[in-house]
Amino acid sequence: MEICIAISFFVVYNACICRQKEFVVPLPLDNQLCFTLYATSMAINRTYKPMLDEMGITYPQYLVLNALAEADGMSVGTVAHRLALESSTITPLVKRLEQAGLVTRQRSQVDERQVQVDLTTAGRALLVQCNCLNSTLIERSGMTPAQLDTLNRQIQALRDALSDDL
Repeated sequence: MEICIAISFFVVYNACICRQKEFVVPLPLDNQLCFTLYATSMAINRTYKPMLDEMGITYPQYLVLNALAEADGMSVGTVAHRLALESSTITPLVKRLEQAGLVTRQRSQVDERQVQVDLTTAGRALLVQCNCLNSTLIERSGMTPAQLDTLNRQIQALRDALSDDL
């Protein structure tokens, strides 16, 4: 009986070890949500790029302008937080937007370490021009605005659920 138990333990133990060493084939890329979201993001960027090029801005600059449209006068750090980026990534974007006359930068009166960013009249006008991006996305997607809104909310809920533990 002791030999039988020892052999059973050995077989079960070895089976666990072997499973860990087995090569498990991952899901095909098209069945992985992370890849679908990545590829969709890339497709949206390719859709937007010709229009953004015509406006003279990049996609990250477009995002900064949109963040400022939500709450003008944000600090660079607040813009970075809103876009889930580092301040060191936002600073060069804001400098280029300032050189293009789309935003102004000034040190905070309250805390000199902070730089406040404001949209200029030209920046606001460019944001109006950027509405063509949304129209193009709706047209090219074949979806209604309501369908895109529902999809966006579902993806936001997923993002928020995944971000809660970070």
